[in-house]
Amino acid sequence: MVEFEVPEIDYTRYSNRQLAAIPLALLVAALLVIGGWSLFVTGTPAHPGPPTKLGIEFTGGTELTVSANAPTSQSQVASAFSEQVVSVRSVQLQQNTYVVTFQSTDQNAIEQQANAANYDVKSIEGTSPSFGQGTQKLALYGVVIAFVAMSIVVFMLFRSFVPSIAVVLSAFGDIVIPVALMNLLGISLSLGTVAALLMLIGYSVDSDILLNNHVLRRTGGFYESVARAMQTGVTMTVTSLAAMIVMTIVSALFNIGLLRSIGIILVFGLATDLMNTYMLNLSLLRWYKYEGVKR
Repeated sequence: MVEFEVPEIDYTRYSNRQLAAIPLALLVAALLVIGGWSLFVTGTPAHPGPPTKLGIEFTGGTELTVSANAPTSQSQVASAFSEQVVSVRSVQLQQNTYVVTFQSTDQNAIEQQANAANYDVKSIEGTSPSFGQGTQKLALYGVVIAFVAMSIVVFMLFRSFVPSIAVVLSAFGDIVIPVALMNLLGISLSLGTVAALLMLIGYSVDSDILLNNHVLRRTGGFYESVARAMQTGVTMTVTSLAAMIVMTIVSALFNIGLLRSIGIILVFGLATDLMNTYMLNLSLLRWYKYEGVKR
């Protein structure tokens, strides 16, 4: 059995500014990426668009699964349709089977074009633009409500500004940085990736509250409490991180697009959570413990 030992870190070698610098720099860079995406990719400076590319669940469109009688490339599949093709991906476990995504919601025309190209239509599903906009608003409200509810619970739990804002700021970074990476990696926002972002809120709050509880409510010195929190928190996060890496690799090998996207988001989000918890959150807690409380 593989045993994982959390390394001991001498935090006395680093100032609070040094610890907070990297997480805050990455957060600012992520916000710039999201802002630039909204202003110049999905929208314009006059009419900003969504912060990331939206999937057909939110914009409307059609997803078609077809099977070819002979080996066919993805570009050949795309060229068989006059409708605008968003993506073509092969189904790993089924030979010569492809999932084609369109912006168009005209399922009859798409199916006729597939039949004309001698493709066997396995399934066809569509989402209307109006339904997609409603789903988009519902998903946005879900993320916002979850984040606001988490913030309220954290402030009620600690009843002090600095420890509470440390948790909220860390959770905010855990969401913003993966969203920026989604833009850079070409991952669309879908119901599945929204679920991954909601999971990151839970992971973040769990690790940050664990650290704050050990430092503020347990006996022992500051660094002793941090070490105890890291034994549990880092082990828990690294275990989850390893599981998500395996899921991402397996889903990539079998070309399961949604699971691959969820895995990538969770891998980067959990890595970000480690950084924000034990650098940004810790620096704010140390300032609060040694300087802020005295004022």
